[in-house]
Amino acid sequence: MHFYDDVADVPADFGPSAVTIGKFDGVHVGHRAVIAHLEDAARSRGLVSTVVTFDQHPLNVIDPERVPPALTSTAQRRELLDAVGVDTTLLLRFDSALQAKPAEAFVSEILVDTLHAKLVFVGSDFRFGARGAGDVTLLRQLGERHGFQVELIDDVDLVDDVRAVGERRVSSTWIRELLSVGRVAEAARLLGREHAVRSVVVHGNQRGRAMGYPTANLAPACEGFVPADGVYAARVLHDGVTYPAAVSVGNNPTFTGVPAKQIEAHLLDVDIDLYDETISVLFVAYVRGMVAFSGMDELAAQMRQDDLDIRLLLGMSVSA
Repeated sequence: MHFYDDVADVPADFGPSAVTIGKFDGVHVGHRAVIAHLEDAARSRGLVSTVVTFDQHPLNVIDPERVPPALTSTAQRRELLDAVGVDTTLLLRFDSALQAKPAEAFVSEILVDTLHAKLVFVGSDFRFGARGAGDVTLLRQLGERHGFQVELIDDVDLVDDVRAVGERRVSSTWIRELLSVGRVAEAARLLGREHAVRSVVVHGNQRGRAMGYPTANLAPACEGFVPADGVYAARVLHDGVTYPAAVSVGNNPTFTGVPAKQIEAHLLDVDIDLYDETISVLFVAYVRGMVAFSGMDELAAQMRQDDLDIRLLLGMSVSA
């Protein structure tokens, strides 16, 4: 995939292209269906399939108090777009200048002069330009003037494949709601993959190791939306290798001084040094909520039960 994070970096001879525009937070199955449709159309017409997205949610500039937490970091989103096979991604810097750009200028400068678009895929609720003045009707009018076609792609190829008839539209908002209550398996269905957070492993208080369950503690500055507090069956990805893991999210109420939303991963049947390494935690299934135990013995007993439950959820063999 070709990636540009500045309009000025796009070659003058780029395209002609088929373009879709959006936040693409999470790059969920709805996004993937849109991109697959885009790629098919681009291939049949000899165009370059191109995703236009933004470095941050537009609400960060327009109305910061209403901006939702992101499902993925910009780096994660780039990797996911690369994985789905789109030819090119253009990452626009959403700042006050882009916010103030008139709708006609957005089309002429970015879609026409930069990307040489011949086909543009958008949803029926697509808005663009200063104060959201541009809509699909205006986009079609501008397409006639500049020589590109506009096609609507609401819920492309999703009904009966990803979601049942009558079920709500797949969206980043819905996925965020599921993760907020720990329903990671349901979120994975909508994402088309297990939800992941990524960060650097830092030194902890060694309580887990003393109890026979050493954990990799993630630095608080995580990439990706951190799901609800609780214990999860998970996988840990490090340096291209995936390990089964038991993961806890939260402040561990049995002990004092544990940071809120602390993520701790115990790799099952593996003990490797991950300090200062970057790992991804892939959430598979919710096991239980966080509980304040009366003492170390009660906590240790619960951890043994969690270990058994998680092994079963991950399809691992369990000794009698």
